[in-house]
Amino acid sequence: MFASLQPLLYIQISPERVVIRNLRTNTTLSEVAEIALTQQGGKPRVLAVGAQAGMAAAAEPDARLIRPFAHPRTLVSDFLSAELLLQAMVKQSVGKGFLAVSPAAVMHPMGSPEGGFTAVELRAFRELALGAGAFRVQVWTGRPLTDDELRSRRFPSDGGQLADG
Repeated sequence: MFASLQPLLYIQISPERVVIRNLRTNTTLSEVAEIALTQQGGKPRVLAVGAQAGMAAAAEPDARLIRPFAHPRTLVSDFLSAELLLQAMVKQSVGKGFLAVSPAAVMHPMGSPEGGFTAVELRAFRELALGAGAFRVQVWTGRPLTDDELRSRRFPSDGGQLADG
């Protein structure tokens, strides 16, 4: 019974965009991979994410505009900012009601760095999803997955690699 209520999120991450597909509601949220942050009481406070982040950062004197997935050597350049960006986007995708169910997530770092993603990078993607509110996470590297593959949890044996967590 609870499995039908639980969202399954397919999260694709690239330096330019974050795309979250909620397979339970058949909705897709696609945003520029940017977050505007300021400090409040020594802690980061999210001003805006996605397309609104640039305007929010410009309007706030002490704000910083961060692209947490833009680095020439690794996809995760700022872990804390990446986690805050994903938290905000997961809340938008799933909802933030009192009885909101924690989603399962398939993280898909897009691209293929020379030599593939390291175990440390794969662990970082898993930790990002857990920090964003997912209770179970799988990390997929390879070609984009179809909704049928995601729903059935039958990932292709060719053209990718699955890391369970």
